[in-house]
Amino acid sequence: MPSNPKNTVSTVIPAMRYRDANAAIEWLCKAFGFEKHLVVPGENRTVAHAQLTFGNGMIMLGSAREDEFGQWVKPPRETGGIGTQSAYVIVEDADAHYARANARRR
Repeated sequence: MPSNPKNTVSTVIPAMRYRDANAAIEWLCKAFGFEKHLVVPGENRTVAHAQLTFGNGMIMLGSAREDEFGQWVKPPRETGGIGTQSAYVIVEDADAHYARANARRR
């Protein structure tokens, strides 16, 4: 039976793709308080790979692309409006977190 990796804080890390990963990174940091751990630039102002941390958790993301790694993420308009990605984030005060994110939408 597999066990959790030793010395690991988070054993599940969501991975997401965005059309404008640079803008997504800035929004996630400003609106939700994520911090940039690693951002690897790609060609033509894209993001090859990024790691953002929040508390003891992490998400990974990059720019959407048309290759074997990008095929598993489809935008909602290509799936009939159904979202293709989500992340569950634990916070102490959901209302305050929502208010912060909502204030940064503009």
